[in-house]
Amino acid sequence: MTITTEIQTLKSGGSDMNIYIARPESGRTPALIVLQEAFGVTDHIKDITQRFAEQGYLAIAPELFHRTAPAGFTAPYGGDFSALAPHFQAATPEHIAEDTKAVFNWVSNDKQFDKTHIGAIGFCLGGRAAVISNAKLPLKAAVSFYGGAPPQAEDVAREQHGPVLFFWGELDTHLVPAQRDAMIGAMRQAGKQYITVDISNAGHGFFRDVGSTYNPNAARQAWAMTLSFLATYLKP
Repeated sequence: MTITTEIQTLKSGGSDMNIYIARPESGRTPALIVLQEAFGVTDHIKDITQRFAEQGYLAIAPELFHRTAPAGFTAPYGGDFSALAPHFQAATPEHIAEDTKAVFNWVSNDKQFDKTHIGAIGFCLGGRAAVISNAKLPLKAAVSFYGGAPPQAEDVAREQHGPVLFFWGELDTHLVPAQRDAMIGAMRQAGKQYITVDISNAGHGFFRDVGSTYNPNAARQAWAMTLSFLATYLKP
C-alpha cells in the first residue's frame, strides 16, 4: 500500500507539539495514536507509524517531550539515559492526557478518519501513556509494550474505555514484576477487559529492531498478535 507522511504542529499545554503522520493511500480508515519510547519520536517510532499506515490505519505519533525539548528531539539508544530524566519526568499523566487529547481532537476533524474507531499503542514510556490515554479518551482499544504501571494504577484501570493488550518481557531488568502485577491486578479488580502476554526469553525493548535489545522471534509474534487485536476492535 502506498502511504504518505508529513509533520504537523498542534498546540498542547500552551506549547507547540509536532505530530508525525503516516496516511494510507485512500478510503475511510481507523486511527491509531503511536506513543514514543523515552528516546523521542525516533526513526524506529516513525517506521512503526508507517507500518501501521500500511495496515490501513491513519497513524499519528506525537512528540511528548515538546515542553522540555526542541521539536524533532531524539536521543541515541544506548546513550546517557540519565540525561533524558528531565524530559520523561515532565511527561506526567496530566501532560500525556493533554497531548493525546490534542491528537484526538485533530484526528476527529480529519476527513479520512472513521470517527468511531480510534486506539493507541505505545512502547516503554509510551506503553504507560497508551494506558493513560485509554483512561482519558473514548478509545476502542490500547496496546502497551513493557510500559509498567502508571501512578494511581487502580484509578487508571477503573477508567479504561477499550480493551487493553499488554506485552511484558520476563527478562526485563527495567521494570520489576511488581509493576506488571500492580497493573494487571488493578485491571482484574476493576473488571476491565485485557490480555496480558509474558514472553519468557525477551527483555525490555524486545520489539525495537535497532540495537541489542531486539528479539526477532518475540517481536514477530507480538506484531501478529497486535494486528489481530487491533483489527478486532478498530476495523469495522
